[in-house]
Amino acid sequence: MNFIWFLLVGLVAGWLAGQLVKGGGFGLVGDLVVGVVGALIGGFIFSSLGVSAGGGLLGSIVVATLGAVVLLFIVRLIKRG
Repeated sequence: MNFIWFLLVGLVAGWLAGQLVKGGGFGLVGDLVVGVVGALIGGFIFSSLGVSAGGGLLGSIVVATLGAVVLLFIVRLIKRG
């Protein structure tokens, strides 16, 4: 069941990041991948800074979304260069 929650959080985070960063979403699978990778990046960033977004579903979505926004920003910088 935790795996399903992880995928749902990744999907929501990927969609939110696609909406926040210019260019929109990437479809169901693309949003899921961006959200899951973003969750890993966000978790790394938050733990490195010693910051906590709180527990639970909302905290997980916030961390994953911020990580996905960072990921999309980096990807778009690389595509421009």
